[in-house]
Amino acid sequence: MPSPLARLPDFLRLTRLDRPIGTWLLMWPTLAALWLAGDGLPQRHNLIIFIAGVYVMRAAGCVINDYADRHFDAHVKRTHDRPLATGRISEREALTLFGALLVIAFVLVCFTNTFTIMLSFGAVALAASYPFMKRYTHLPQVVLGAAFGWSIPMAFGAEQGHVPAVAWWLFFANIVWTLVYDTWYAMVDRDDDLKIGIKSTAVLFGRMDLVIQGALQVLMLLLLAVVGQLAGLDGFYWAALVAIAIVFGYQQRLCRTRTREGCFQAFLNNHWVGILLFAGIALATWQA
Repeated sequence: MPSPLARLPDFLRLTRLDRPIGTWLLMWPTLAALWLAGDGLPQRHNLIIFIAGVYVMRAAGCVINDYADRHFDAHVKRTHDRPLATGRISEREALTLFGALLVIAFVLVCFTNTFTIMLSFGAVALAASYPFMKRYTHLPQVVLGAAFGWSIPMAFGAEQGHVPAVAWWLFFANIVWTLVYDTWYAMVDRDDDLKIGIKSTAVLFGRMDLVIQGALQVLMLLLLAVVGQLAGLDGFYWAALVAIAIVFGYQQRLCRTRTREGCFQAFLNNHWVGILLFAGIALATWQA
């Protein structure tokens, strides 16, 4: 096997550093939580720690996901050439990289406080367990949403030393949002998943997928409305929610024929949902 340096592009693909969409879907709610917890002005060291932590934990999650799916990916059109599926990276190398990334993440969180350090163990448990959930439940996206949203209580823990009610409302809104965008993503692979027995919300929802997706989008907006009420956010935030509703409508239009391309574009389009959410909170908490 070539040296690790010669296989650097393969390691970049394994950690998805060449595909930043997943990083941004994790980054936006993290930044939103920091701004909300810091009342528009989060502490600089927490901002640096959490931004770095997003990159590290997203990479770690991708590594353990590909390790869990190494025997399935070769049978899925979108993933058949992933480094673990083709053998360009060994299982031992993947697990070593996963462990190294967790160590880096733990070092980062050690610069916060004891409460946040304790919360970080929940993040590790969620990130490590999610990839295996698709074998046992049609709702692995719920676990993914919790894993992607766990930075929200951690951000409040780092900024305030505790997790208020508004943080949990934002956390649950993020779980619903993850259900939405990861179901669009799963709809791309639904035909392959049905053949090899992989479970997902796309498989579970079946022909009711667009209706259920619409209901979940409405539910997310309602949960975010509660966040706005509890936090006392002004018109910028509510304007952002209106804009998010328009984006959700566009996603429904993209997926109306359920093509792979349309569903994948709807998944990517959620980058704008994250931008709008963060912008609404940042502007509403801006201290002139």
